[in-house]
This record gives sequence, structure tokens and C-alpha cells, in this order.
Amino acid sequence: MDEIRPKMLTRNARQLRLDTLVRLRWLAIAGQALAVAVVRFGLGFELPFGLCFVVIVASAFVNLLLRIQFPASHRLGDNPATILLAFDILQLAGLLYLTGGLANPFAILFLAPVLISATALTPERTLALGLLAVGLATLLALAHRPLPWYRGQSLTLPFLYVTGIWMAILLGTVFTGIYAWRVAEEARQLAEALAATERVLAREQHLSQLDGLAAAAAHELGTPLATIALVVKELHHSLPQEGPVAEDLKLLREQVERCRTILTKLTSMGQEDSAFLETITLSHLVEEIVAPQRSLELDLAVETDGEGPEPLIRRNPGVVYGLSNILDNAADFAESAVSVEAIWSDREVVIQIRDDGPGYAPDILLRVGEPYVTTRSAADRAESSVEGGGLGLGLFIAKTLLERSGAQLTLSNAAPPGSGAVARIVWPRQAFDRGAAITPQAGSEAALPLGSIPSHMADRAV
Repeated sequence: MDEIRPKMLTRNARQLRLDTLVRLRWLAIAGQALAVAVVRFGLGFELPFGLCFVVIVASAFVNLLLRIQFPASHRLGDNPATILLAFDILQLAGLLYLTGGLANPFAILFLAPVLISATALTPERTLALGLLAVGLATLLALAHRPLPWYRGQSLTLPFLYVTGIWMAILLGTVFTGIYAWRVAEEARQLAEALAATERVLAREQHLSQLDGLAAAAAHELGTPLATIALVVKELHHSLPQEGPVAEDLKLLREQVERCRTILTKLTSMGQEDSAFLETITLSHLVEEIVAPQRSLELDLAVETDGEGPEPLIRRNPGVVYGLSNILDNAADFAESAVSVEAIWSDREVVIQIRDDGPGYAPDILLRVGEPYVTTRSAADRAESSVEGGGLGLGLFIAKTLLERSGAQLTLSNAAPPGSGAVARIVWPRQAFDRGAAITPQAGSEAALPLGSIPSHMADRAV
């Protein structure tokens, strides 16, 4: 279900809301009616007013039909949205045919339906609508009624000028469509990445609450268990001390004691011992993220050094998870060696992860922090498609959540070029020390602070 839901959200994010399209069309209808009325009655120009009125009414009729047939909250699928936008292009082309073709300054409105399509529909459908708009513009350049002008006069623009208008519509359709699609696609990708982050946070928060639920369950079960123990004790005194019943009572007494022991352990979770275990030193934090990598055939070097006492931090699953995945990423791309260096001073705490792989591509370094940008090849992404791996979300999520914990993640290539990549995570010392006090203990009813929630996959991405 979790694998299907993101795809459904992505599809729904692209669907046009019917009310939005209807309102935009009403705006276009009002503008067209006003322009035709001003030209005919305000300026006194000759034009086929009746036919223009019929074309405008046709668009209004479609709008009324949509309002009657569907609720305002209805979202259009790709096919209905494409058909409606194609109708808008045809309706505009009919109106322009009656009022001078491309010589009409309102010919630039051909861009509007293509722009809407670029923000909400797939590139293929936007291309089809763009070709329709350019094709109709070509026909209007060759065949159209005269441009409305003063009585007894006519205004005929040179064909070269009309060709220039046609070229402007063509280029405007192409560049405006590409620009709008790119901006809308980046916004959708960012929204999907943040939604994925929220799902990870919710999952980890549920895990952190299990201790509290276990303690609450132990507290509730204590009363009925005490009642059972009391009844067993009374039966033991009132029944014979030998025989099958006595053996059953002895077994029941042993099981009651076992249940008491289990409940005692549950109720002690999240108290003094858990606080002691949750607070760890920086070197223990590094060892925790490095330990799973020691079984790999890599030269894994760890170094810790600093000024003064070693800093302590409450064991934050977000920091551990984020650092672990960044280290996994370095191990995946390393040729033979990975190094982890932890340094502290009275001003900052630094963890630096270095590998001897090919490093980051220059364009990746320029776009760090953006989702769905990955250095993996198509073949690599196909091999790592399990659970969405290789989609370019990993480093985006890791960077975002590590920064929420107070850290700053910086990516760079080692010198000389091609000798590896460096991920540098820096906490101000005050923020690092504060992290040992602000994160609630397991089982606490307080919600986790935003900075203490775990990150996600750290692909060599973004």
C-alpha cells in the first residue's frame, strides 16, 4: 500500500481542478466579449459581430455544461483536460479567423492553453497542444477575414510582418511551454520529496512511541495480574497440597511471576537506564555508523580527535540514520578506501566522510539540495529500484533532516580531481551539546522536535 500511494499522489498532483479551468475560461469569455464590444461599438470598426458572438457563446455553453455535469471539486483526467484545452485553442482560432488572423494583436493568447497544459499535463500532451496551436496559427497566417478597421478603409499588414508574428507565436509556445513545465515539475518533485520525508518521519516517530505504549500496557495489565496472583494464592491455601490440582496451581503461580517480571522490564523502559544508554559520546556515535561497514572489503579508517572533553549527544535516530546512509553512499562509490574523521573544539563538531571513488559531477555539486537529481546511470537505477532506491531522494532527505538537527552538510570533491568525494557535516558546538538535552526520552508523551527526526536514504544524488 505504501508503494502504491506515492504513485497515486503523483498522478493526482498533475490533474487539473475543473473549477480552475472553468474560472479561467469565464475570464477569457469576459475578455473576448469586452474586446469585440469595444471594437464594434466603441471604435465603430466593421466586423462580423454575430458570428463572433456565436463563437463566444459556444465557449460559455461548454462552461455551463461542465458546471451542471460535474462538481466544482472534480479533477480532470489527462484526456478530458487535453480535449478542453484543445477546444479553447480551436475557439480562439475561430475568433481570430473572423477578426484578422495573426494581424490581430490578441493572437498571442494562443500561448495560454499551452501554458496551462505545461503546468498540469504530461510533456507529450503539451507538445500535441503546442503543435495544434502552431498549426492553426499557420492556417490563420494564410487564410482569414480582414482585420476590423475604419469604414471604407482596410489595414493590410506586410506578409513578412505576419510571418514575424507567426514566428513569435512558435517560439513563445516552445520556450514558454518548456519553462512552465520545468518550473511546475520541480515544484511537484519537491512536494513529492517532502511527502516521502514526512512518511519516513511518521514511521520513525511511531517506532519511538512503542516504548511508551509498552509501558502503558504494562501499567494497565498490572491490576488484573495482581488479582490473578491473589486468587491463585487463596486457592493454594484452600486446596490439597498434593495431586494434579496442586501441580496446576504451582505452574500457574510460576507463570504469574514470569508475567510480573516481564511487566517490570516494560515499565522500566524509558527511565534511568534508557537515558544512560541514549546519551553517547561522539566516538561512540561514529562507531555506531561505521560498525555495519566493517564486514565489507574496504579499507575503513576512523579517526577522532579534539580539544577538551569529548562531546556528548543523546542518541538521535535521525542523525544516526542520516550519517549511516551517507557512509553507505561513500562505500558504494569507493574504489578501495573510506575514511571517517570526527573532530571537535569549543566552537564546532565536525564529521567528515571521504571516499576514493570518482567524486561528484560538477553539475551535481551546483544543484545539491534538489530532489530527483542523481549521478547514477539508468542501469544503476534499474538495479537499485527496490523501495525507490536510486531516485535521487536520498541526499535531499539526509541534507534536509541533518540541517534540522543543527548541522550543515557540504559536498565537495577531493584534490586532485577524480581522487574521491568528501561529505562534511558540521554542528555548532552549542547546537550539538543542546541535542543531548532537548530530545525526549523513549516513551515520553512529548512529540519529537523537528530536528530530531531521522533522515532517509543517502544516494549519491541531488
